[in-house]
Amino acid sequence: MASLEFGTLLADPSTTDQPFADDAPVTRRRRRVHWGRGAILVVAALYFVVPFYAAMAFSLQRPTGGFSLQPLSQIASAPGFLSALWLSTQLAVITMIVVMLLMVPTVIYVHLRMPRFRRAMEVITILPIIIPPIAYSVGVLESAPSWLRSSQYLLAIVYVILAMPYVYRSLDSGLGALDLKTLVEASRSLGSGWISTIWRVLVPNLRSALMSASVLTIALVFGEFTIANVDNWTTIPVWIYLAPTDNPRVNTLVAMIALLATCVVLTLIVSLDRSQSRDSRRS
Repeated sequence: MASLEFGTLLADPSTTDQPFADDAPVTRRRRRVHWGRGAILVVAALYFVVPFYAAMAFSLQRPTGGFSLQPLSQIASAPGFLSALWLSTQLAVITMIVVMLLMVPTVIYVHLRMPRFRRAMEVITILPIIIPPIAYSVGVLESAPSWLRSSQYLLAIVYVILAMPYVYRSLDSGLGALDLKTLVEASRSLGSGWISTIWRVLVPNLRSALMSASVLTIALVFGEFTIANVDNWTTIPVWIYLAPTDNPRVNTLVAMIALLATCVVLTLIVSLDRSQSRDSRRS
């Protein structure tokens, strides 16, 4: 009888206990290979890497063959480079601080109190991209007071206007991913003021958006040429254009280093954002 009961249990799978077959999740899944995406990424990488490699090879290659790092040591001793670098750094820092102080409270207020005004803000912030930069320089020079025309801060004011579209879209996407009303109401219910709420609650949640906006602003300042040239200020792009052509390798190397530094900073921001999102998911 015992053998008969055991045989019926084996014959009837519904009566057997199969925890591994029924409860265990399927961990092995077939991975689809997206050849189209891979081809697009390869073409895009070649589009950026090949010209960069050609410029670096031109800058570091010796006339007799081989590569040398001697042009790197010639950059600091190039006439006017340090002053141009210092001017561009000052303009980048001033522009970044001013545009953040103006745009962060404005975008938060629009999202909280005036959500219908977001479309108008998108149109207003896109105007600096549509209007030619030469119009800014001429208009600012004609309307600015005499004491401001001879100051570098006039150039920083123009850069604030030019950086506004990029900063607004970075902050707008960052605030769109947050439950802004809940965060603000919770902070206000605990007795925090508006400045404390923005600084202690919203800014930490907008860290990746603020970093992206900052990098875009710095890249804009270090890459802008037209307005600085018209206003007779020697920034890094103007120096690259006006530098003596007896050693063009140094000029090309400076431009490639600026491009490489921007790419590295953007890559660090993306990797930092991904690591923070993974940590938040795990917690």
